[in-house]
Amino acid sequence: MQEKNQLELKEEKRKMTKLTKNFNLSEFESKDGSKMPEDVLENVKVHAYNLQTIRDFCNATVTINSAYRSPTHNKNIGGASKSQHLTGNATDITVKGFSPDQVADIIEGLIRIDAIEEGGVGRYNTFTHYDRRGYKARWDNRS
Repeated sequence: MQEKNQLELKEEKRKMTKLTKNFNLSEFESKDGSKMPEDVLENVKVHAYNLQTIRDFCNATVTINSAYRSPTHNKNIGGASKSQHLTGNATDITVKGFSPDQVADIIEGLIRIDAIEEGGVGRYNTFTHYDRRGYKARWDNRS
């Protein structure tokens, strides 16, 4: 029993790991509670620095609605089979005081000046998708 408690404490401490000034690992965990693979964790660490740049530029709180998704969770919510969320390279975010369209424009500007990595920018009614796929991809799913 005590061993299990030690493991639980270790996992809780890991989730509270600070990745950047404003982002903790727990914000990037899969919503179904699945453990994040180590290779995904490495991607998440890099992605967090890109999000920190967005946050610093906006000088506003960035809320992560979705980040890493386990394959099971991704399938259950109808995510794309090759979603960047599966690799820890994507987030769906909102930024306090900014519309999703404004956030997308800011991300595109930061990519243009090489402040953050090139990738996918998706425009949605209530959030903005940003991923680090390594090449430009843009889509608009607003209604």
